[in-house]
Amino acid sequence: MQQTLAASLAEIVGPDRVSIDHESLQVFGKDWTKVYEPNPAAIVFPGSIGEVQALVRLANKQKFALVPSGGRTGLSGGAVAANGEVVVAFDRMNQILDFSAVDRQVVCQPGVITEQLQQFAEDKGLFYPVDFASSGSSQIGGNVATNAGGIKVIRYGLTRDWVMGMKVVTGTGELLELNHGLVKNATGYDLRHLFIGSEGTLGFIVELTMALATPPKDPTVLVLAVDDLESTMHVLQAFQGALDVCAFEFFSEKALLHVMAEKGLQRPFDTVGTFYALIEFENTSEAVMDAAMSVFEHCVEQGWALDGTMSQNITQARSLWRLREDISETISRFTPYKNDISVQVSKVPAFLKEVDAIVTSQYPDFEIIWFGHIGDGNVHLNILKPDALPKAEFFRQCGEVSYDIFDAVKAYGGSVSAEHGVGLLKKPYLQYSRSEGEISCMKALKQVFDPNKVMNPGKIFD
Repeated sequence: MQQTLAASLAEIVGPDRVSIDHESLQVFGKDWTKVYEPNPAAIVFPGSIGEVQALVRLANKQKFALVPSGGRTGLSGGAVAANGEVVVAFDRMNQILDFSAVDRQVVCQPGVITEQLQQFAEDKGLFYPVDFASSGSSQIGGNVATNAGGIKVIRYGLTRDWVMGMKVVTGTGELLELNHGLVKNATGYDLRHLFIGSEGTLGFIVELTMALATPPKDPTVLVLAVDDLESTMHVLQAFQGALDVCAFEFFSEKALLHVMAEKGLQRPFDTVGTFYALIEFENTSEAVMDAAMSVFEHCVEQGWALDGTMSQNITQARSLWRLREDISETISRFTPYKNDISVQVSKVPAFLKEVDAIVTSQYPDFEIIWFGHIGDGNVHLNILKPDALPKAEFFRQCGEVSYDIFDAVKAYGGSVSAEHGVGLLKKPYLQYSRSEGEISCMKALKQVFDPNKVMNPGKIFD
């Protein structure tokens, strides 16, 4: 049956664009989630919108499911094919198609790497601001499908804020062209925003029109040591009151120790804090730098900050960013159980303290690593697997404690997934962030765009 299916797919894309060998199935059948084992039937590499439409129509006719695959850097299992699905990999659809300097817009295919778009913008004297640690391998289509956030949301917003138009192939094979790059368009429902964050469950994004911005001037980074997260909130408020903050991140001392040991990085200063805040701002004038130093000194005087250091050039700024950006890669070898959660910014200290107490009390032998985008309320809880504990048992135990964690998320009016989507991993907990009425509406939309349920079925909800 697998050979027959591969032959049908090859009629659309060509025999050299279909893979059924074991290595390809394992690589393309999963994302960074380590909870699920991949089991796809085949991998197909379309090269055009027409081929994607033909694949979707074939899936409807032969009744098999499709799973979209971009850079596979997600952490919720949204790109996992565990039940014999056909994986649609967008690696070949990786071209920048058009650019308008006047509109400050670029048209690109979904397989364009995030860093590729960032570099293209830079070459044009512009800036694509959505950024995260996986920008060197994640794809724009996947970024939009999960409404990716990253490290500069506090200043520039989410991926959603930069999508000016898109072409999407729905679950019936119909091609929709949405918004046409318009800044203003008051003609009823803006369907773009249904597909942004839909994780490929309503349709496959096959072309995007993305907005670009003015590049920041002399981005400067300040790292501060703090004793507690309440102090971090005071620091955030103080800096936002005086500067246009581009990023406000945090990480724990435990996270810093792992990064220094794994990457050979140096401690930014001698003082050891419980947590660290990383602040980026544009050094546009001497007055801005004076204001930054004044706020820093005020934070130290108030006891909110223990110590700090500020970059003097772009090389130092990048080195300081590595203390935060290298955490995910560093701890990946420990098979971490990740929770990507968010609450309102003002609620972060109390929420984090409560969740930390839950995990520490139930699993005192597990190491807990905290970091995240505290300036927009998004924190990453990482529980590291002990070497002697089997993976399946570790994930089982973490899954049990997740119910208590998400009880706290619900109590604080937060989200069980801030920027990695729902996928498979967060599906059992969707009701902690969405009401029955909301979920019913989402299922109704699924039926409209994908009546035969061929588009990434089983993700977000059953």
